[in-house]
Amino acid sequence: MQFEGTADYIADKDLMVAVNAAIRLERPLLVKGEPGTGKTELARQVAAALGLDLIEWNIKSTTKAQQGLYEYDAVSRLRDSQLGDERVHDVANYIRRGKLWQAFASDKKVVLLIDEIDKADIEFPNDLLQELDRMEFHVYETGETVKARVRPIVIITSNNEKELPDAFLRRCFFHYIRFPDVETLARIVEVHYPGIKQLLVRNALTQFYEIREMPGLKKKPSTSEALDWIRLLVSDDVDPADLRGDVKNALPKLHGALLKNEQDVHLFERMAFMARRER
Repeated sequence: MQFEGTADYIADKDLMVAVNAAIRLERPLLVKGEPGTGKTELARQVAAALGLDLIEWNIKSTTKAQQGLYEYDAVSRLRDSQLGDERVHDVANYIRRGKLWQAFASDKKVVLLIDEIDKADIEFPNDLLQELDRMEFHVYETGETVKARVRPIVIITSNNEKELPDAFLRRCFFHYIRFPDVETLARIVEVHYPGIKQLLVRNALTQFYEIREMPGLKKKPSTSEALDWIRLLVSDDVDPADLRGDVKNALPKLHGALLKNEQDVHLFERMAFMARRER
């Protein structure tokens, strides 16, 4: 079982090595990187490339580790008991399987994505240590032990919003997706927009990287934002020559696709104003 990228996803050699190493070691693959660098999409493409089903667990700030295992609906059971429902005699009727249980119960290998683990409480990763390590957990209400029939490929993403515990990190294979260089990003653009004018791509990416390197920028635009911006440039039939100017002299065309807060917009406006005064 070897991941070599897909036609729809540009994976560099280091990333393919990391995915395949995690599969061989049967360890979760922890993927970090800037938002918009394709961490979530990686899991989808690994599943597609290997012909496996994907189970996605999207983490929120309120998500608890227990929800990934199962939830016991005591309220529904109490209501049914008051109504005389026969289902109340079997507690299993009130156990709702979580994403880990779904992955463990599968008769074939699946890819389990735990997306943006750093959004949850700091104790969240520690609460999953044993379950991800041993691939089993206990259901206290029924007394059963749930074991993975086939060990899933686990891919965990993080935007690095908070530090993860050392004990959790020790159990993972780690890879940081670096922001793509201009050649790689050009290949990504070609995958999404085949046949696009190369002069437009070249000029757009030159300006895009100038924007990312602008001193004082609060939020650097991501890969996904670059794709959105280029899509707009194409749909508006922007002349590639119009993108060759110095970004310090004016706001970029269709800048709302790239600049996502007023501080960064004001930064460009101030720089353009100062440039005009110096002329």
